[in-house]
Formats: sequence, C-alpha cells, structure tokens
Amino acid sequence: MVTQATVKPRTNYCHPARDRLPVRHDPAIIRHMASSDMAWAKVDATHVPPEIDTTKPSVARVYDAILGGKDNFAVDRAVAAQAVKATGDGGKGARLNRAALGRAVRFMCRQGVTQFLDLGSGLPTVQNTHQIAQAVNPVARVVYVDNDPSAYVHGQALLTGDALTFVVLADIREPDKLLARLVCANKKAELGSGDTEVAGFLDFAQPVGLILNAVIHHVLDEEDPHGIVARYIDALAPGSYLQLTHFCDSSEQARANEQVLKKSLGRGQVRSREQIARFFDGMDLVEPGLVYLPEWRPDEPVRRPLDPGSMLMLGGVGRKPRKP
Repeated sequence: MVTQATVKPRTNYCHPARDRLPVRHDPAIIRHMASSDMAWAKVDATHVPPEIDTTKPSVARVYDAILGGKDNFAVDRAVAAQAVKATGDGGKGARLNRAALGRAVRFMCRQGVTQFLDLGSGLPTVQNTHQIAQAVNPVARVVYVDNDPSAYVHGQALLTGDALTFVVLADIREPDKLLARLVCANKKAELGSGDTEVAGFLDFAQPVGLILNAVIHHVLDEEDPHGIVARYIDALAPGSYLQLTHFCDSSEQARANEQVLKKSLGRGQVRSREQIARFFDGMDLVEPGLVYLPEWRPDEPVRRPLDPGSMLMLGGVGRKPRKP
C-alpha cells in the first residue's frame, strides 16, 4: 500500500527536476520544527482503524510512547514504561536518537543529497525526515517505509498536501520486493495497486540518503540483518549515504532493555561495536565514525563523562564511494 497527497499528477519520475541546494538552512525553521508537538498531524484519537490490533504492542507505538507521543495504546505504554525502567534514562536515549537523525539528515542535505529513503520510519513525531530535509532544501523528496499499519495511517494524515513525500506499507526485511516497487519500472502496469505512483519517485541513479534510524536492532540475527542492509546499499548510486543507529551491547542498560523488547515485542537485539560497524561494509565512514549518539557532529559541546542514557546506542553515517 502506498499513499500520497492528492496533487497534480507528476511526469518523468525517473528523472525528477533538481533545484539548486541552498547553502544554509534557516535556523528559525529548524527550531520551530523541533519544538512542534505535531498536533496538526494527528488523526481522530477516538477512531481506531480495524487493521490496527490494540491488544498487541507495536515497535512504532512503543517508541512513540517513550517520546511522549499520543498515538499509542495502554499495551504500548506498559512496554514503554518497562523499557524506560530498564534503561533508567527517562527516555533520554530516544530523544538523543531523534536529534542524531536531524543532524545526519541536515549533513546529507549539505552534501547535495536531495532524496531520502527512510526504512522503519515509525510514527510521525518531532523532527521527521521530510521536515528536516525540506527545511534545508524545499524540493527534497522522501519515501517512508514501515510495516506497521499505525505508522501507515498516521503517515497519511501527516502527508496531506505534501507532493514530495510518500509513505509505503511494506516489510523492510524483504529488500528485493521493496526495491522492485521503488525503482523506475518499464512495465508499471505489472506493479501493485498504487505502486505506479511511487515507482521511480526516487531516482536510484542519483545519490540517496538511506535512513536506518533505530530499526536494525529489531531485525534478528536469523533474519540476516547484515545481508538485508547490504542489499539496500548495493542498490544505491555512488555518492549515496547510509545513516544508522543501533543499541550497543557495551551498555548494561541496553542489554537490560533487550530482554524487555524480546519478551514484549518478540524482537530487539543489541550488538557489539564490531557487529554494528559491519553494517557499513563497503562504505566510507564519515568523521567522527561510529560513536555514541551525542558525539556524532554535535551542535553543542558534549558533557563528559557521558551518562548511561547517552551510551545506549552507537550511530554513524557512511558514504558509498565512487568507482575509480
């Protein structure tokens, strides 16, 4: 399933027009975006679509609850409370993760990236990828992908009137199927309902910013997470970027949180620094490399020593090198 705002039909999807990238973003826009409570994007709180199971917690809604969002149910809030108790950080790690996403997207925009693929995007909250990117470059294009109907439904509300952003309901653990829906197909009639619009919306012959923000630690080892990420990287053009954050096993609190996630959601896996670094195989890591989230190109000086909430996750950005 794919959704986008009702807009004037586009043409020439495989070669979208590219405006010149502004040199600097407007700090006032960024501050407003970061402080917004996103109330304008909420759907009717009393309406629950039938495809959403309110008796089972979902990864996206639990994360929303930790961030203080409103698009979650009692079962999600119960898991969120357990996770916050396990990490002992009052939800700081989740907020640091969102802030790291913002810095990474702005960095990629300043490197000339004009299109983004956000996998496992979750529910709309503050600092969504398309808002961050379009604050720097108003014509930046974004495709969100999530397998949670909650994220899909709320994405529909968020994207009303936005011609530059799509949301796709799909499983990121099936990269070949997803990429087949996204690439510019010669025989669009063979695609599923609605896919003719998203096919070719991102131009994979040009650099793409691939976002894997706090998602791959929900892919279990037996599901081949490294192979999945490698398949997406392989589909990217040289000059593309990968942004990835992941729970790290060097944190006692992260290991405790892993047990909560596995028990409540059936998935959630911390990994070592070496295992996380392997996701960037074939990429050139951007300075400062794979680091704790507050350390990745901070906007303000980092207070040391880092507290436990600051060491739950490692994150980094890699650039796919151009062939000699």
